[in-house]
Amino acid sequence: MFFFFIGSVEQQVRQVLKKGSGRCISCGSLADLVEYDKALKLFFVPVWKWAGKEPLMHCNNCDIFFPKSLSPPPPPPCFFRRCNFCSRDVQAEYKFCPFCGSAL
Repeated sequence: MFFFFIGSVEQQVRQVLKKGSGRCISCGSLADLVEYDKALKLFFVPVWKWAGKEPLMHCNNCDIFFPKSLSPPPPPPCFFRRCNFCSRDVQAEYKFCPFCGSAL
């Protein structure tokens, strides 16, 4: 008698606690701090779910989970752009430089 067991334990995002709170350790894109569930799947059907112990970081690009202690800090937000003609700092939402009038 042969018995084949096709099953797995997977992690699934339950709730996003803080969006963009770190960077992915694999690809470097922004990662979210999330609460997660573990799910036992038999023949690709979820059978049993239970809550994870502590919040983890989750990368939407790579779809991996990792502890917050391994995550590098998020990149600082950019509020200014530099004009190509006069080389002055201009606010990011401007379409034209207020100093020389050139298009950004």
